[in-house]
Amino acid sequence: MRGHLLPTFGDSQLAAIKPREIREWDRKMVGTLGDGTRAVVFAHLKSILNAAVDDEKIGKNPCLARSVIAPRPIQRKVIPWKAEIVSAIQAGIQKRYSPMVALGAGCGMRQGEILGISPDDVDFDGGWLHIVRQVKIVRDRLVFGLPKSDRDRRVPLPDSVAELLRTHIEEFPPVKVTLPWENPASNERVTVRLAFTTTRQSVINRNTFNAKSWHPALRSAGVTPSRSTGMHALRHFYASSLLDAGESIKALSEYLGHANPGFTLRYYTHLMPSSEGRTRKAIDDLFRSSENSDGPEGEPDGLATA
Repeated sequence: MRGHLLPTFGDSQLAAIKPREIREWDRKMVGTLGDGTRAVVFAHLKSILNAAVDDEKIGKNPCLARSVIAPRPIQRKVIPWKAEIVSAIQAGIQKRYSPMVALGAGCGMRQGEILGISPDDVDFDGGWLHIVRQVKIVRDRLVFGLPKSDRDRRVPLPDSVAELLRTHIEEFPPVKVTLPWENPASNERVTVRLAFTTTRQSVINRNTFNAKSWHPALRSAGVTPSRSTGMHALRHFYASSLLDAGESIKALSEYLGHANPGFTLRYYTHLMPSSEGRTRKAIDDLFRSSENSDGPEGEPDGLATA
């Protein structure tokens, strides 16, 4: 707002903002801001003008004019890690943090959700993991908060991950940690028995963890630390594994905590196995099954031949 919207539109009357001004403003941002940042700034302006339409301050949103082309970030294709890479990273990280890799790769959890997990959230008997909070940084302070999109969820807990968690909890007993909820200035405090803490038994700061634990583990596995090789890459491994096994986009979207299945489909569609082979096999199996079972009057049972 301060850097990219107010300098151009701050002194303008709402009704004076026309598609021409928006096109010129966006053109000036090309080469100055990255495509992703341009898209975010444009979305903010669009939201503000949508609110102005709702409040009947203006008749139309100029951002929606046909002549205005909304900037879009370049969608880079996700290239998931192989299982050998994930195993090497898990072997290269400190023992007290090893199950964190399994939770990312085996349950699709975000980093903040892993840092906020409690044994109280785990249904070992039923085989479910309830994701109800995350640890995040707000104004340089650590707080508890709802998962992204303000939605809790539950995901299937594989037996292999459950066993790692059980062993971890026995060796590194949970520690009660009290943090503000969402807003560091709020008086609301929440106490949680965290499954993962520092060697000083305090909440883990993701920046410190990345620098001292995650990046060294990546290097030990032959992976160069970068924005694309953060712990989020474990979610891509999880998604690709489920799609390869035939899981539906709807279920995967729920397990990942996405706002809607459409986003999941757009993001991971290139990882979905080719359907042509499965289609041929399904129909071939159906015909072969019918041919091997004679129905009334000698016709195949289920599919009649022309």
